[in-house]
Amino acid sequence: MNITWPNFNRNQLILLISGGIVLLLLLFALLRDSSDTVTLSEAAKLIENDQIEKAFSDDGYTYFATKENGVVKIASSQLPSELTAHLIIEPKGGSGWGWFFIFFALISGAGFWAWKSRLGFEDDTPIEVPVAKASAEPEAPSSSITPAKSTVRFSDIGGIGDVKEELEEIIDFLRNPKRYYSFGARMPRGVLLVGPPGVGKTMIAKAVAAEADVPFFYQSGASFVQIYVGMGAKRVNELFSAAKKNAPAIIFIDEIDAVGKKREGGRNDEREGTLNQLLTEMDGFEETSGIVVIAATNNIDVMDAALLRAGRFDRRIFVELPTASEREAILQKYLRHIPNDLSIADIAKMTVGFNGASLAALVNEAALLCMRQNEIQVKQEHFLAVKDKVMFGKKKIAMLSDEQRRYQVRYQAGKVFAATWFDLPYEKITLTNDAITPPTAEPQLRHEIEAHIRVHLAGIASSHLRFGEHASNASHDLGVAKDLVHAMVYEYGMGSTVLPSDEDEAKLMDRLYTEMATLLERNEKILSKFEAILDEYEHISKTLAKATMNEIL
Repeated sequence: MNITWPNFNRNQLILLISGGIVLLLLLFALLRDSSDTVTLSEAAKLIENDQIEKAFSDDGYTYFATKENGVVKIASSQLPSELTAHLIIEPKGGSGWGWFFIFFALISGAGFWAWKSRLGFEDDTPIEVPVAKASAEPEAPSSSITPAKSTVRFSDIGGIGDVKEELEEIIDFLRNPKRYYSFGARMPRGVLLVGPPGVGKTMIAKAVAAEADVPFFYQSGASFVQIYVGMGAKRVNELFSAAKKNAPAIIFIDEIDAVGKKREGGRNDEREGTLNQLLTEMDGFEETSGIVVIAATNNIDVMDAALLRAGRFDRRIFVELPTASEREAILQKYLRHIPNDLSIADIAKMTVGFNGASLAALVNEAALLCMRQNEIQVKQEHFLAVKDKVMFGKKKIAMLSDEQRRYQVRYQAGKVFAATWFDLPYEKITLTNDAITPPTAEPQLRHEIEAHIRVHLAGIASSHLRFGEHASNASHDLGVAKDLVHAMVYEYGMGSTVLPSDEDEAKLMDRLYTEMATLLERNEKILSKFEAILDEYEHISKTLAKATMNEIL
């Protein structure tokens, strides 16, 4: 049983390999699809002029055998049904590639039989195949990528009214792509969901897939980061190839910043190769591919600019922490199957700073406590008993006490007043967040920069007017104000003299703080009104803030 494989003659081996390559190139040239692609208007002209002799479809394209131009093709999804109603479009016959593989297998078998006969092998000669020794570097794992059918609906998710409106257009596109193509419009290739952890970005993506009734491909950004060079790029290619075969479909990449971070000098060939493959795949989408990429990130600031440019992630949707009314809607979803004797509005008010995931944990812990105490209904005392466990558990979710809430309401009211008074761009300021656009215009005028500094000092000044002190959460605003003042003095020459000095920084900061405190003191009535609105609704839009200010002035 121990016969060793003989060695090839080097010249014979080279000749055999060369012949095989030539054969493959010849067959590829004969069997490849050489049809020209035509536009919808060109296809319509051929049909109207009765130039079509035969029509057949294959692999997402419709082929026309014409009298003068040979065989041409067009993507099937671009053809309106009324244009081809009188044509008989047959499925294409057996694949040329199938015959190619059969022919190649026959040639290979014949060559192997001739080689075996030449070396004097007998059919019953056993062959010993040497067992390969364990490699020092194992093969990279491989896994097939399959779609999932999402069962999560928008009706299962509470408190996402604004996000739902943004995504309804994407859902309609996935349901009726021809409507958009015929109008000449194109949907965003990518949608980026931006928001803190636990706000439901993954559930939102699943709901889009379920509402559109399309396959859902889920991958985390970390799954692309491999220790094997080239495996991350290969996995990206496999993901997009699988989605194209199941189009229309949704690709969801969670925590995309794991693979899409900025490329800044520090070399990481595998991560950069994976990112480049992702950029290439998103650029390579055909207009009729029917694939939408949805990605989620907690930190958009670290993402590479190439991913964020137009043509890749065209649309960005910010998913913020829920407000009181949104928390109430979320709690109603989680409590619908749990017997309770609760004022859900009261529970929503005591959970400032909670996201959707932490609210789910809170409801679950309260229900478990209720069962342990052998009671039949969940009550408010159960929530009060477990809130510390949720706050300081694994998630360590920040929650405001009654006193902290009063300070936060006053602090944010001061910022609302300043941002509205100086007409800075913002849409909505909430009790836990404000999205005031920093100064970006070039050139930046002095009064514009000073307005932004005043906004960042307004919360501190407002708190001191009411309480004589401010909380430690002012550190971020104070840091931004310091950076802007430093830039004014040392970079823009906007201090008391052109030559910068530390004394100029202190004088400028003190002056702007004093002016802001004086302005707030003179408009305490407006400030108190903003406090009342924030205390009740936990958010205020710029439209409402301006209307309130104009009404009192």
